[in-house]
Amino acid sequence: MSKVVKRMMIDSIQGALGECREVLVLDASRLTGFAANQLRLDLRKKRISMLGVKNAVARRALSEIGLTGAAGALTGACTLVFGSDDIVALSKELTSCCEKQKVIEIRGGAIGDTPLNAKDVESLSKSPGRKELLSQIVGLILSPGGRLASAIVGPAGKIAGQVKTIADKEAS
Repeated sequence: MSKVVKRMMIDSIQGALGECREVLVLDASRLTGFAANQLRLDLRKKRISMLGVKNAVARRALSEIGLTGAAGALTGACTLVFGSDDIVALSKELTSCCEKQKVIEIRGGAIGDTPLNAKDVESLSKSPGRKELLSQIVGLILSPGGRLASAIVGPAGKIAGQVKTIADKEAS
């Protein structure tokens, strides 16, 4: 394969990834053509893309954009999977696809230059996603204000109102 063709393939992979710096690698070579197309369509509805790649070209394309962690997972027939809101949502979706289609195997992936193996991807799929974490943080931020409001409205608020009334009577 000529250098020009390799460069075009590298540019194509990098163009498809765009600004995405989280990628998972899976082996979907044992899927039938119909099942592979159905999987692609289902994932596309969730803004997830699949890209079959040549390993040497993919290794070079990913290393040029800083995804060096995925190099270890690029062995045999590989498909790059990327997109979605975050890496947790992506890993949740892929692990559920692997449970439905027993012939798909997650090989690993990368978050920037941090490599992920199959067990890491599985543990990521069990952790809370970005939206859940943001809601937990907002709940923690708002809880002191909620406690203060309930203290003011509750029995302590009534006592404070009575003390204020007594203080106002003594002042006049």
